[in-house]
Amino acid sequence: MRPPCDARRIAIFVLITAIASSSIPSSFAAAGKDKPAISAVRWDEANPGCTFSHGDDGRLHYGLWSDDVGITLTVDSQELEKVHRRHEPFFAVLVEIRYRGPGILEFGTENISLEFVKHFQVVQTALDPDAFAQKIQNDADEVDHETAREVQKHPERKDAKDAYVRTFQKETAELLEFVSKNSLRPARLAPGNPEPRGWVFFSASSQWISGWKKREEFILRVPVEGKVFEFPFELPPKPGEVMLRKRE
Repeated sequence: MRPPCDARRIAIFVLITAIASSSIPSSFAAAGKDKPAISAVRWDEANPGCTFSHGDDGRLHYGLWSDDVGITLTVDSQELEKVHRRHEPFFAVLVEIRYRGPGILEFGTENISLEFVKHFQVVQTALDPDAFAQKIQNDADEVDHETAREVQKHPERKDAKDAYVRTFQKETAELLEFVSKNSLRPARLAPGNPEPRGWVFFSASSQWISGWKKREEFILRVPVEGKVFEFPFELPPKPGEVMLRKRE
């Protein structure tokens, strides 16, 4: 026979559980039931609607169609190397959206994300192009101010510092122009409308994204019309996928 104290504990536990269950607002439960499930469409070269190719410019092209929507992901095979050389660490991919449906499709970019699989599965959402451009400009202004302070303290370093600033400002101006003109923007897709195409940028500046591996794994996710298009890819390419580049 169970001791009376255990019986009281069980009764109290049952009572608390019942109270907690009854105190949950019904709207919470309804919201969970009514929320539409988002299906994932994952790229796999063996599946219908999936394509892969590589160009002589060193870029890898992944295509994925589902119903009336098609997405092409293009990534530079040397993107990892380029990340290391950038003053502001960021990862860039080229995305093109195609729509062949009869109606109107609203396409947004704010929920596009990139997962760094080998870095604790960190997920970075796409950078807002305008905010990213402003940060680039702010960083350039800070370099100017910092250099001026250093030259004031060490006039003998003026020539070297000025040369560094000129190079930095030139690279900054080129990046700002590229981001402003070539970023992927939200669009309304309809028959006859141009297909949106542009670069998407992700911050690679994180305490969890340090110490790059020899081969990195990523998953790009692009939400469109109630679906999430997933593109798993690796960099650098596997042996046999490495291609020669044409000289520019």
